[in-house]
Amino acid sequence: MRQPQIVVIGLGATGSAALYHLTQRGVRVTGIEQFRLGHDRGSSHGPTRIFRLAHYENPAYVPLLRRAHALWRNLETICGQKLLVTTAIAELGPPDGELVRGTLAAAARHGLPHEILDANALMRRYPAFKIPQSYAAVIQPDGGYIEAAVALDVHIRAAADGGAIIRTGEKVVAIEPHRNGVHIATDRGRIEADGAVVATGPWTAKILPDPHLPLRITRQVVGWFEPDDTREFGAERFPVFLLESRHGIHYGLPNYRRMGVKVAKHHHLDEAVEADHYDMTVSTADETVIRAPLGEFLPSANGRLLGAQTCLYTMTSDQTFIIDHLPGLPHVVIASPCCGHGFKFSPVVGEIVADLVTNGSTRHDIALFRFERFS
Repeated sequence: MRQPQIVVIGLGATGSAALYHLTQRGVRVTGIEQFRLGHDRGSSHGPTRIFRLAHYENPAYVPLLRRAHALWRNLETICGQKLLVTTAIAELGPPDGELVRGTLAAAARHGLPHEILDANALMRRYPAFKIPQSYAAVIQPDGGYIEAAVALDVHIRAAADGGAIIRTGEKVVAIEPHRNGVHIATDRGRIEADGAVVATGPWTAKILPDPHLPLRITRQVVGWFEPDDTREFGAERFPVFLLESRHGIHYGLPNYRRMGVKVAKHHHLDEAVEADHYDMTVSTADETVIRAPLGEFLPSANGRLLGAQTCLYTMTSDQTFIIDHLPGLPHVVIASPCCGHGFKFSPVVGEIVADLVTNGSTRHDIALFRFERFS
């Protein structure tokens, strides 16, 4: 009997994880990436990404994060490399603000380890912070960061070792139903497959047959700043952090391999763009937005800008993932961990995709992520 062929389109964090998990199920799978692997045009590039369990945006994500944590550790065992670095995470701001309230709600609902510190206690533990007496901080000991570029490479290599075919520099332009499967049209020709996984992030709506997806692509900017004392901001002494203030919600990571302290504003300027045509240069205005809270709350990290990058968020109208079979085309699975917090979920999303492809369903609760919510 011929083994079914599945094509995974897009090999960023989500697509590479899906490719890997499908090979683990014995599926004959091909991965297609329109650029080079690890390219800087989408949402998966860069050296690090935050990992946190108590998800302030929605407590319903926590069970998936717990599974993702286990899968990251399992992948470390398989590849013999450190992928998830635990530093703790500090989420700080007004006690009645979105960040602190949401983090505490998620931690309480799911029994996650955490501490609540007042401003003085936080600054004693992490002297780099200078925050108002009115602020509070939630500390999650299991928080930290993912070695993102390494993790992407590990998923791809493990998938290739499992028999996956990798095709780069090839752009998918359309997916069409064909008999009991699909035809995938690329700029090199056509592929007949039994099914497809679309993990193309900001390019998702461009290749689907009239999906009516309410997707909005926004340009984001991250920067790395030179600290006064690199030792003060090392991962062994300084946590990953989220900070809510009058400037919005910013996030940051410890000094990484002398690149500097990584800082960005979540949702930056809310600037809608086209994935194929947007400004990848970083302007003075971009730097001003990123730097805004440093002088006030983290002055010893408010040094010169050492580097900066753009990336893209793929936003749904409800700021929630899309993981589902495509309506009217059940041989296609959409995997879009939208809205700027998807990287840490990638191994569990890959597992869910493999479930949907091979079984038609998954044991994970993905009711929030179904297409029907847009009806």
